[in-house]
Amino acid sequence: MIRSLTLLLLPFAAQAEAIRVASFNTELSREGPGLLLKDIQRQDPQVAAIVAVLVETRPDVVALQSIDWDLDGLAVQALIDALGSDGLSYPHWFSAQPNSGMATDLDMDGDGRMQQPGDAQGWGRFTGNGGLAVLSRHPIQTEDIREFSDLLWKDLPGATLPTQDGMPFPSAQAQEIQRLSSSAHWIVPIDTPLGRINLLTYHATPPVFDGPEDRNGLRNRDETRLWSLLLDGEFGEPPTVPFVIAGDANLDPNAGDGHRQAMRDLLEHPKLQDPLPTTPEGDIATVEWKAVGEMRVDYVLPSTDWTVLDAGVHWPAPDTAPGDAARAASRHRLVWVDLTK
Repeated sequence: MIRSLTLLLLPFAAQAEAIRVASFNTELSREGPGLLLKDIQRQDPQVAAIVAVLVETRPDVVALQSIDWDLDGLAVQALIDALGSDGLSYPHWFSAQPNSGMATDLDMDGDGRMQQPGDAQGWGRFTGNGGLAVLSRHPIQTEDIREFSDLLWKDLPGATLPTQDGMPFPSAQAQEIQRLSSSAHWIVPIDTPLGRINLLTYHATPPVFDGPEDRNGLRNRDETRLWSLLLDGEFGEPPTVPFVIAGDANLDPNAGDGHRQAMRDLLEHPKLQDPLPTTPEGDIATVEWKAVGEMRVDYVLPSTDWTVLDAGVHWPAPDTAPGDAARAASRHRLVWVDLTK
């Protein structure tokens, strides 16, 4: 009898482990340096809501966007401490200075002024404004991280830079120093119980807030095209499998402004699969903007060698009262995918 029971349990014992990978635009950017750290320390309601969403969804690896960077990582560490106090431990994390808020001495947005947020390498009020961070339950191999954040836009194969009246916009000098990444592009290797994975993460600029030169729209397209080129081996060494792209593309494949074909090309790439995460009600949107409504702009896209067990968008139910944790946290929703080999 004992032997029979053991045989019955064997299939369950042999089941592969799974990891949950998520992407979350936290909208934890603040108007000045050090303000995010103060808000985390004083348990600001939005910070508490972000913590609640992460604790409820419990990703093993999460790519965060719009979280201010500081040199000593104090804000990220404070957020990790807050999560730990609620029982969610992330002993491993990575962040680095983003292009957002990285000052230049040129007029980078063509408004005739300098030293403004739009004149940084990526829009930002101060150094580190609106950065990225990766939190992980498993070790991050920081020495093997690949960063593309210093890539000049003009050096991306097939790049289309903006022009106005047949001239480089905002100037030839600006295009000589303009980086592609409005925030960052990283490949972050993580050693998990399923083996090493590569997390490809980024946060593209919104393809709006510009004129007929389409500077932001073109940049947004090329920020997403970078991954397609990399996967095709047309730009640097492709990432080793298995990998996952997790980030905010600020681009819906079927709606809104922007060059939507770039997003469709990535979603249809033969090395990727799209798990099509939805809410329990079947809603695929990941953000709700007052001006344009719901759109799908946040993604977790595994390579094809993964087995997808489940996927979802953490969105409050339609009858949930305003002010709950999910709505208070961010206009964006956390997107997650459960993976195994």
